[in-house]
Amino acid sequence: MLNNLIFVLNCGSSSVKFAVLNPNNKKKYLSGLVECLFLSETYIKWKYLGIEHKKYIGSHLSHKDALNFIFDEFFLEKKDIYTNIIGIGHRVVHGGNKIKSSILIDDNTIQLIKNAIPFAPLHNPANLIGIKIAMEKLPIFSKKNVAVFDTSFYQNMPETSFLYAIPYSFYKKHHIRRYGAHGTSHYYVASEVAVILNKSFNSLNVITCHLGNGASVSAIRNGICVDTSMGLTPLEGLVMGTRSGDIDPSIIFFMHRILGISIDKIYTILTKESGLLGLSEISSDFRYFEKNYYSKKNAKLSVDIFCHRLSKYIASYICLMENRLDAIVFTGGIGENVPLIREITLSKLLLIGFKVDIQRNLIIKNGKYGLITQDESRPAFVIPTNEELAIAQETIKIIR
Repeated sequence: MLNNLIFVLNCGSSSVKFAVLNPNNKKKYLSGLVECLFLSETYIKWKYLGIEHKKYIGSHLSHKDALNFIFDEFFLEKKDIYTNIIGIGHRVVHGGNKIKSSILIDDNTIQLIKNAIPFAPLHNPANLIGIKIAMEKLPIFSKKNVAVFDTSFYQNMPETSFLYAIPYSFYKKHHIRRYGAHGTSHYYVASEVAVILNKSFNSLNVITCHLGNGASVSAIRNGICVDTSMGLTPLEGLVMGTRSGDIDPSIIFFMHRILGISIDKIYTILTKESGLLGLSEISSDFRYFEKNYYSKKNAKLSVDIFCHRLSKYIASYICLMENRLDAIVFTGGIGENVPLIREITLSKLLLIGFKVDIQRNLIIKNGKYGLITQDESRPAFVIPTNEELAIAQETIKIIR
């Protein structure tokens, strides 16, 4: 029955995801993705009542263009859905040091999200565009918009994990610390694996790997995240699609002082021209690397570096689990759909008891979930993330 529906909006750096679902029975009535914003061909894919569609909608479209299309196409035409929505949930990447949990959106919330833009410069501005247009297009819900923050999941990390070894005054005065990202996804898949393992979330010890164009790893002990790979911004940590992840900070000084590259250009290089794109000099799309891993040197080298960094993070986080590790979980577009990455990564963790089951691993993709290790191994699972459901559940909790 169409009632108590939540509209979920997730504006990424180059895409817009949206969904309408019931957070109680978990049924999704409408979902979609506008991808390739700012490029020559922008497409929308959507699924309505089980039927899939795809449509070319223009070239070099902005977030504003995509959002206007979504609202005009789906909310003016599909009254049965519109009239049963009771609130709107927005994914926001960074809440800064002031926002600790999901919150109703008002002028103060918007200002705090703006204040956190330096910490997520590719994402918070896009999130704000989504909030602004949703309030303009659906003013009836102006007091029922909820911001759900990626950073909320990391608020209870210990100081030993979130502080950097720079003068403490930078933390006290300017709030420079590790904030993390992808928190909604890490929390969701950890909750799901707790059910699979028949454990309470508060006793769960897992390492979760969200692997997509942006990628991060989180260490969760007794249901609390005690460390994560992304830092002050989503640039730190793993090798990503176009982001460098961890580098020696002196590289920035070398590029600026010795090579004469401007700070703005260095920022562009590290965020938009590095990672898999920079290593391969061809692509950031993992379909290219999966297809060419065994035939092209640049593809193999890029994948091997990606897995090397990932396995190092996983191994280092095991020491934070105290005396027990319940599982590793892979999620995200790459984590869910690229068996090659999981196999290579787990092969580097043989010493600590992980043995991939080749057949199990190969068949789990395209929305499937389950165990990918041998019966005598420590367990590793693939669990598709469902950030939309997690955001919807948070939204209905807040508006009530």
